[in-house]
Amino acid sequence: MNKIVSEEIKELAASLIQAEKSQKPINPLTEVKPDLTLDEAYEVQLQVVEEKLSRGVRIVGKKIGLTSRDMQIMYGIDTPDCGHLFENMVVENNREVSLNDVLQPKIECEIAFVLKEDLQGPNVTVEDVLQATDYVLPSIEIIDSRIKDWKVKLQDTVADNASSGLYVLGDKPVSVSEVNLPDIPMKVYQNGQLMKEGIGKNAMEHPAACVAWLANKLAEFGVVLRAGEVILSGALATTIDVLPGDEFKAVFEHLGEVKVKFTK
Repeated sequence: MNKIVSEEIKELAASLIQAEKSQKPINPLTEVKPDLTLDEAYEVQLQVVEEKLSRGVRIVGKKIGLTSRDMQIMYGIDTPDCGHLFENMVVENNREVSLNDVLQPKIECEIAFVLKEDLQGPNVTVEDVLQATDYVLPSIEIIDSRIKDWKVKLQDTVADNASSGLYVLGDKPVSVSEVNLPDIPMKVYQNGQLMKEGIGKNAMEHPAACVAWLANKLAEFGVVLRAGEVILSGALATTIDVLPGDEFKAVFEHLGEVKVKFTK
């Protein structure tokens, strides 16, 4: 990128950082810079990541978004996106989250991978992912946006760390050799009422295919998936909006359940 674009990237990243600190959403970046490309959006994300790292915030994993066809249709795209997970995003299973700590939360439910080996693209395969996985867990991702009213295009959500917020992991590690990930059914309950159903193959036909895509995509930026990292592989159903007092439970066959409640 040339000097002018680099300065624009820094300014866009700074606006996202300020939105997070002030808890005040901002206008879409694609309105500020209508010609923002996807590659530039990832550069904005990486600028925000660098700022967090400079403050001593530790990366603990990565997340993949927009993996289901339903979500891609919703956004009018045909590709996933990805972001970083930080240590201050972790919520323990069956705990409460204050709505004062998030802006515009929604929940997605997905299968989380925990790696025992590094994964470095390009050319990572599903088999490579399964070999490198220590275990899988059920998860609830609490997505969020620093963009007003979720008026996001793909470039906006990518720049905003793939609309990341918080995440909750289940308590029962399961080896990938013990389950057939594409065939795992999932049910999501909101305040005890069944709201969504999904299955593992809703995420790019195989959740491990999402992780392979991630490793190969991040290779473009020189980023490696590290042993010990948590990888949220992508939602198995569409998002659900969060209201004060809501309690969510996601039940995954063979993997167990994960719960979170929201308070004001």
